[in-house]
Amino acid sequence: MSFDEIIDRRGSHCVKWDMMEQLYGVPREDGIAMWVADMDFRPPQVIQDALRGLIDHGIYGYFGDDRDYLAAIGWWMKTRHGWEVDPSWIFTTHGLVNGTAMCVETFSRPGDGVVLMTPVYHAFAKVIRANGREVVECPLVNTAGRYELDIAAWDARMKGHESMFILCSPHNPGGRVWTRDELQAIADFCKRHDLILVSDEIHHDLVMPGHRHIPMALVDPSIADRLIMMTATTKTFNIAGSHSGNVIIPDPDLRAKFQSRMMALGLSPNSFGLFMATAAYSPEGAAWVDDLVSYLDGNRRLFDAGVNAIPGLKSMNLEATYLAWVDFAGTGMEMDEFTRRVEKEARIAVNHGPTFGAGGESFLRFNIATPRARVQEAVERLARAFGDLQ
Repeated sequence: MSFDEIIDRRGSHCVKWDMMEQLYGVPREDGIAMWVADMDFRPPQVIQDALRGLIDHGIYGYFGDDRDYLAAIGWWMKTRHGWEVDPSWIFTTHGLVNGTAMCVETFSRPGDGVVLMTPVYHAFAKVIRANGREVVECPLVNTAGRYELDIAAWDARMKGHESMFILCSPHNPGGRVWTRDELQAIADFCKRHDLILVSDEIHHDLVMPGHRHIPMALVDPSIADRLIMMTATTKTFNIAGSHSGNVIIPDPDLRAKFQSRMMALGLSPNSFGLFMATAAYSPEGAAWVDDLVSYLDGNRRLFDAGVNAIPGLKSMNLEATYLAWVDFAGTGMEMDEFTRRVEKEARIAVNHGPTFGAGGESFLRFNIATPRARVQEAVERLARAFGDLQ
């Protein structure tokens, strides 16, 4: 397929394009949607073929015999990430936001503190608060445009009521691929403060050339009794609407608790999501991902060069994901002003930095997983909107 193909998603009940005018005031007719984290590309043909076979069969009953599905997950994790996963460790949830909420509900109690490295994916804080837990923000340090850990400062923040740490690896929105030493420091922090560690690795396949993602499960065997791994096909293959994700739990005691909660809620997976995931985790899917990452890397270079040429704007170096994190602090503008210019003058819908927590106040997040011509257009619009700074 060609990632350059412009596919009009307007009028398809696509939240990214059909809700941007209502939520951001960006006109539907000529606005550019760069907020919600899904891609403007069709999934690989192997997924389309799997769905077509299901439709041609014409009966959409309950899914049974998940051996192929579980084997596909195991094959992908081993061949792409060097991680051996036992099929019995895998639970399928209604996406990973649901998986996160399930973990918060299962492994913490009302009033407990749940630790986040902020700024970080905004849905984490939403589900923590909705479950009656406290968000404990441990800010990352922005060192010359690169996020780094500040473990000593985090230690000082702990009050003793914290029971869980949610890690975003690779990091959204900063695009960091955490090193083995950094992951070990996080593991040690969780052991020191007796925290369950939930590692959301949904972006683990979208890593830029020159960087390598390390699954937290491979970092330190001594944390197996407190580790919950979360992965999904949805970001990798642009099938977020399938709402399927995997919570992978090596420890039998934690696994039993999670299974009990799944049973109590009567949860079972969407069969369409399982068919799609089984097809995706294949050699054909792997080849498509390799091509995708190469294309995203080109978009990243184009976007960063254009944005960084605008005085006062700085795009954080993207090591993974397709989400550019742009700092407007150098403009000297208040958030209302630089956001107005992006949304009203450039007509681009973006995510607002403060929703990601402490440290996001001067940032906007741009989704660059769209045809390159659209990225070029966005860069040109931004240059015009901030033309008085040239």
